[in-house]
Amino acid sequence: MEVRRKTIATAIVVVFVFNLIVMGAGAWFAYQEAPPIPEQVTGPDGDVVVTDEQIREGKRVFQKNGLMNHGSILGNGAYYGEDFTADALDLKVQHMRNYYARERYGSEYDQLSSARQAAVADVVKQELDTSHDGGPVQYSAAELYAHEQVRQEYVARYQEGSHPRGVPEGMIESPEDARQFADFAMWTAWFSHTDRPAGDHSFTNDWPYQPGAGNDATPAAMTWSVIAMVLLVAGAGGGIWLYRSIELPEPEAAGISVPTPGDVSIFPSQRAALRFVPIAAGLFVAQVFLGGLLAHFYIERAGFFGIERVFGVHILQLLPFAIAKTWHIDLGILWIATTWLGAGLFLPPLLTGHEPKRQATYVNGLLVALVVVVIGGLSGIWFGANGYFDGQLWWILGNEGLEYLEVGKLWQFGILAGFGIWAALAVRGLKPLLDREPPYGLAHMILYAGGSIALLFTAGFLFTPSTNIAVTEFWRWWVVHMWVEGAFEFFIVAIVGLTLVSMNLLSRRSAEKAVMLQALLVMGTGVIGVSHHYWWIGMPDMWVPIGSVFSTLELLPLVFILYEALGQYSAMSADEFPYRLPFMFIIASGVWNFVGAGVLGFFINLPLINYYEHGTYLTVGHAHAAMFGAFGFLALGMVTYMLQIAIEPHRWDGSWLRAAFWSWNVGLALMVFVSVLPVGFLQLEAVFTQGYAAGRSLAFYNQPIIQDLFWARLPGDTLLILGTVIYAADLLRKRFVLRRSEDDPEVEDMAVAEGVLSDD
Repeated sequence: MEVRRKTIATAIVVVFVFNLIVMGAGAWFAYQEAPPIPEQVTGPDGDVVVTDEQIREGKRVFQKNGLMNHGSILGNGAYYGEDFTADALDLKVQHMRNYYARERYGSEYDQLSSARQAAVADVVKQELDTSHDGGPVQYSAAELYAHEQVRQEYVARYQEGSHPRGVPEGMIESPEDARQFADFAMWTAWFSHTDRPAGDHSFTNDWPYQPGAGNDATPAAMTWSVIAMVLLVAGAGGGIWLYRSIELPEPEAAGISVPTPGDVSIFPSQRAALRFVPIAAGLFVAQVFLGGLLAHFYIERAGFFGIERVFGVHILQLLPFAIAKTWHIDLGILWIATTWLGAGLFLPPLLTGHEPKRQATYVNGLLVALVVVVIGGLSGIWFGANGYFDGQLWWILGNEGLEYLEVGKLWQFGILAGFGIWAALAVRGLKPLLDREPPYGLAHMILYAGGSIALLFTAGFLFTPSTNIAVTEFWRWWVVHMWVEGAFEFFIVAIVGLTLVSMNLLSRRSAEKAVMLQALLVMGTGVIGVSHHYWWIGMPDMWVPIGSVFSTLELLPLVFILYEALGQYSAMSADEFPYRLPFMFIIASGVWNFVGAGVLGFFINLPLINYYEHGTYLTVGHAHAAMFGAFGFLALGMVTYMLQIAIEPHRWDGSWLRAAFWSWNVGLALMVFVSVLPVGFLQLEAVFTQGYAAGRSLAFYNQPIIQDLFWARLPGDTLLILGTVIYAADLLRKRFVLRRSEDDPEVEDMAVAEGVLSDD
């Protein structure tokens, strides 16, 4: 079946508009159906216990002190500490049981007979498993007692500090702030066990699993998990038919002229773009060392191989887990984004043989701006979390305190402006292509992909620290998940297509058709697929069927990306093919994308599994395999391609990069499959049998088998760090063998790809 590029482009537009309609309607429902923040919570005597302003202030305390990168809220955040929603709910159940046990039997709950325990537990369950129809919330005497006990507990933990829990002293500055944080956590616990008006389950679809409060998996979770499995089989068959029906020429190296690195001159702007690479490498090195420290924090909660005994200072006090985790995440995003920005500015002259005037100057200017934003954002995180900014400045200049959106709003705006500058420079460089091709051409696809990254980032500006946490999470996942499952995947296929063209492995028209088809599949599943993040955060339950369907179908484009990667492998397997090493990275990206985002992502996104798994180490395995495996390896592959072209051919040596490649792959596999996933499966079992709070408790992490599995992560982490150090050292070594750029490039045949500017 012959399908024209214009037809696929039209389908992409239709799908894009459909996505906007669905997600736009979802945004409206997010505000309408978000859990209410009651104006007052009163005790049985009518005294005010909590006000809406105290709850909002508690959310600000939560963000300002980076608590989302210590523990999690509604299952979202870090897994080092407790999930604050589940912890508050569990403490509420415990204290209410003790209150009624003492009131009725004059003894603690644990000391009662099993019959009396069952009677007390049933009273608590019936009291908590109620609905809310609006207006103030009135506590019973038992609920009031539990709330006060949680306040005291949170002051002791998060203000006074608890090194066995990994909480530094003064993590929250004052007792009053700690009490307000407890009010916020208890509010999330309240709407997790309170049914929606005229509903039969809570605002969070009865998450977290806590039978003592009446929380258990809903029938919809089971039903839509089964439907999702059926859809996967049906969707796979339909996707294979579609893919096989459309004629897409395979990459082919035999019998064609694949240009060697010496066939092309280097432009000044390309030398400038290469300067992004060592900056990114420095960020990468810092990230992996912080990752090693974070992994060790799970073993020694306040120490690092005993150095606190030598120097008398706990590393936890100098560098708390929350700040280290914040930097680790941001550095991962920044080094990958920096590499992609550099690659996006290196490729245009390679394809067009054209360089606009002063392009190198502007590229250098963008790099300087990037360095300013990176330094400002990372330092602002530390200053903000340590209370150096007054008033609203903490979330503007310091740390906004939301996972993946940690840096202050000013620095986020700087990142957005950087994307805008990059797009303008990319347009200047690609202008010869843009002028000759239709709006659905390959060069346009690169701009659409990069533009979609920037466009989705604007969702992060639609909330403040005072915004309802459910609405905040709705918009945050637009940035995080739509990047990962939509814009980034689109960018991957566009960059790989562009690279294939630059190597003459595919004609431009064939690459355009392949990129558009895969973009159609990615856009058709990944954007609405974000809705699986809305199941347990207080959004309406319509997202359960929508999220289960589209999350299941997200696997399909990843299968085809893997299929394309294997086709590319067969093309580059010829001995005379000069770019084997860059393609090793690109193929590894496709494989890890399928394993991490596809297989592991599909498993944990089944509603029934996700209900118990949400916020456990299974998500850690999925995230690491997908983020570094897919996006990191693609970035590293582009660096390798850029370096091979920019270095004198007779001085090119890929041995160190090859060693780093295998060190990263083996290290990532060991970390994920030997340590992280086994911990996740044991955690899942603990949640099944004991409740969600037990699976996230310190007692679980301190079990000998879990500690052994944490130690088993050491070989994998070591290989990841070793590979990164080899990579950084090799970049330093290659810095001295780069080719000189042409001072006045005017040669018409400087483009690598012979048919790029033709109609092919």
